[in-house]
Amino acid sequence: MRFPLLLLAAIAGASFAGPLIGKALGIDPAAIDLAARLAGPSAAHPLGTDELGRDVLLRLLEGGRISLAIGIAAALTAAALGTAIGLVAGYLGGLSDRLLMRLTDAVIALPLLPLLIVLAALDLGKLGLPAQLVQSDRISLLRIVVLAALVGWTTAARLVRGAALVTKNRDFVRAARSLGAGTPHILVRHILPNVLAPLIVATSLSVGDVILLESVLSFLGVGVQPPLASWGSMLNNAQELIGSAPLLAVYPGVMIFLTVVACNFLGDGLQQRLERRL
Repeated sequence: MRFPLLLLAAIAGASFAGPLIGKALGIDPAAIDLAARLAGPSAAHPLGTDELGRDVLLRLLEGGRISLAIGIAAALTAAALGTAIGLVAGYLGGLSDRLLMRLTDAVIALPLLPLLIVLAALDLGKLGLPAQLVQSDRISLLRIVVLAALVGWTTAARLVRGAALVTKNRDFVRAARSLGAGTPHILVRHILPNVLAPLIVATSLSVGDVILLESVLSFLGVGVQPPLASWGSMLNNAQELIGSAPLLAVYPGVMIFLTVVACNFLGDGLQQRLERRL
C-alpha cells in the first residue's frame, strides 16, 4: 500500500508544482514555437517539444493536474450521490428501496461509452445554459465531472445500501430509534460512519476509472478541449505523429497507466487494511 500511495503522491505533487517548475525553467507551457517543433530532449526541454513546439514535460504536468482534478472531483461527487441513494434505499426499504435499486440497475445496464460520447458532444448552448459558462475554457472539465458522476454513482449506492441493510438492525440503531431520534439523525450519526469503509475503497478505485474515462473521451476529441491539456488530449494530438515522434504518445500513456494502476493497488490495500481492522 505504501508504494502506490507514494507513487500517487509523487505524481500529484509534481503535477501541481508544474507552474513553479515552469517558472524555474523559464518556459511557458502554452507558448508555441514552430521553429522548435518535435525537438528531442535537451537542457531547455527535458522531454523535448510537441508538434507546436511546446514543452512536453510542462504539458504532461498540466495534463496531470487536470486529469487528477477531474478524477478526484468526479469520484467524490459520485460517492456523495451514491451514498445518499444507498442510505435512503437501505434504511427505508420497501417501495423506496425497490424504485432506487431499479434505477441503479437501469443505469448499470446502459451502454456507457456510446452514451457518454453522445452526451459529451452535445451543444450546451442549446440547453439554456449561460453563454459565459458555455464559452468558458473550463466547461469541458465540468461536463466530464458531471457525466462521470451521473454514471459512476451506482457502485457506491449498492455498497452503501448493503451496509445500511445490515447496520439498521443493530442494537445501537434500535436504541436510537426508541429514544425518538429522527431518520436524518440516525442516517448521519449512526449508519453513515459504519458504511465508510467500503465507501472509501470504492471511491479510491473510482478515481482511476474516471481518469481512464476522461482519457478515452479526450482521445476521441469530446473530452478536455484546447487550450487546456490532459493526458487523453495529448494522446489524441500524438496519434498522427506516432511514426515520426512516438514518445509524444508514450509519455501520457505511461502516466495514465501508472496513475490508474496506483489507484487500483491503493484501493486493494485500503480494503485489506480496513477488513483486518474491522
